[in-house]
Amino acid sequence: MARRSPSLDPYHHFTIAEWSQLRNGQPMTLTQSDIDKLHGLNDPISLEEAEEVYLPLTRLLSHYVEAIQDLHNVASRFLKKPDHKVPFIIGVAGSVAVGKSTTARILQALLSRWPSSPRVDLVTTDGFLYPNAELGRRGLMERKGFPESYDRARFVNFLADIKSGKEKVAVPVYSHLVYDVVEGEEVVIDRPDILIVEGLNILQPGELPRTGNPILFASDFIDFSIYIDAETADLEDWFIERFFHLRETAFRDPNSFFRKLTEMSEAEAEEFGRQVWRSINLPNLLENILPTRGRADLILKKGKGHFIANVSLRRV
Repeated sequence: MARRSPSLDPYHHFTIAEWSQLRNGQPMTLTQSDIDKLHGLNDPISLEEAEEVYLPLTRLLSHYVEAIQDLHNVASRFLKKPDHKVPFIIGVAGSVAVGKSTTARILQALLSRWPSSPRVDLVTTDGFLYPNAELGRRGLMERKGFPESYDRARFVNFLADIKSGKEKVAVPVYSHLVYDVVEGEEVVIDRPDILIVEGLNILQPGELPRTGNPILFASDFIDFSIYIDAETADLEDWFIERFFHLRETAFRDPNSFFRKLTEMSEAEAEEFGRQVWRSINLPNLLENILPTRGRADLILKKGKGHFIANVSLRRV
């Protein structure tokens, strides 16, 4: 098989030692106690890893934010239009159980501690899932998390409103406890300096238009995208680990959608968890999520133990 020429590789590749050097003295503003509060259920991260991986990343993002702001200012002057703040949008994508939420929360904490004290908001795409009743009507309950299970038009409109500088944009709230969108409950996003959007399918190019009219995709509004990558075997193990942790904690809540899983034997529960992974999460990963990896500006590749092993940055 012919090997790709390095000159055709769209990414610069870094070991963690090489990447950490790009921190360039960026000060660490989080403590291990902060990190412990921010990481996910089975997504351990040390202060050392945060310093080696996320500090260089936040330094890079500061340059991107500055460049986008300068570009917007130039365009405003050229068009002779009043200048207004345009939020910088960061997308965090990847498989179920890969640790997207941990990355998003750590970035939010670090970015909000910049000297300029920007307001950094975080939104997950879970709130844009169709409610269970609608998924049931569409026959999509077994495909929850697949692109068609989301109200993609509402999500794109949300991003367009944020980018246009609209005040007080509402986001639906999703409850993992009841496994559904909470009717009548919303979070309001009001002109942040930076918005982090975390979700499975945010880098997808979307469906082809059925007419000659151009259509917009979520990725059209993302200024910098991050894909969290890992081997599928590791992802399955991490999913099962998280599944059993939730079975001993959140699933025991009487209001939990998954309360009945706590009554299964351990063997039955593991079989159920692996069936969910292999029939839903793995096909979604292979068909919809993994193919978007090459569209990301930055890829954080994890090894066993959830620790980031290397970094790839798209060439400009």
